[in-house]
Amino acid sequence: MRKLSIALFCFVALTPSAFADKTERTWQAKCASCHGDDGKGQTTKGKEMGIKDMTSAAWQKETADAKIQKGIEDGVDTTVDGKKQKMDPYKDKLKPDQIADLVKYVRTFAGK
Repeated sequence: MRKLSIALFCFVALTPSAFADKTERTWQAKCASCHGDDGKGQTTKGKEMGIKDMTSAAWQKETADAKIQKGIEDGVDTTVDGKKQKMDPYKDKLKPDQIADLVKYVRTFAGK
């Protein structure tokens, strides 16, 4: 019984780390080229499109999870402040749980 308890504890303790690593890899593969590793949008492409800084308190407050999810699922095709913002949709490329995890990951940028 003690071995089972230790194994269960180790599994639970490692799960958040595994989640973060998996989601971070998805972020790096699909999002970081425009949004940056840190979500600030200070990449060449991010600056070109005027991507907002996801670390800012204002952006975090005004942007609902549903809006982030919709942007990931359906993509973005708009012009903001004279800059064309275009992002491919990922609803057919990512599973729903991966999209939900990315929304949570974006929230970790708050205050960075």
